[in-house]
Amino acid sequence: MFNVVLVEPEIPPNTGNVGRLCLATRSTLHLVEPLGFSINHRQLKRAGLDYWEEVDLRKWSSLEALQAANAAARFFYITTKSSRPYFQVRFEPGDFFVFGRETKGLPETLLHRNNESCLTIPMEGTRSLNLATAVAIILFEAMRQLRC
Repeated sequence: MFNVVLVEPEIPPNTGNVGRLCLATRSTLHLVEPLGFSINHRQLKRAGLDYWEEVDLRKWSSLEALQAANAAARFFYITTKSSRPYFQVRFEPGDFFVFGRETKGLPETLLHRNNESCLTIPMEGTRSLNLATAVAIILFEAMRQLRC
């Protein structure tokens, strides 16, 4: 259905939870290296429960490699550094939602190069949300739009 991209994820339970979200929405999970943990990490599998083995998972050596392999696709970069709310976009099957590291987000240079494709989740009172929560918000809005 959709594609969730985690660029250099650092926290295994977040990635495990995102994997479950991807499975629940028939989406593909793309992990961009370097990862801050082993793909066999105990906490990753614990958060993914017995679903982890069913997740459509793809690993990439770089975001550029993933983008080159999917050159015709639409990529959206989720960041707190944008003023364009995610709900102003009409999502389509196959869209890629790119999320950055838990501690740093996506690189500023990437955001500047793709400014027109940057989206934010409006929030007040906090700098950011948990990665899995942010992924859920975007994925389920996309599902809602397609009435899945």
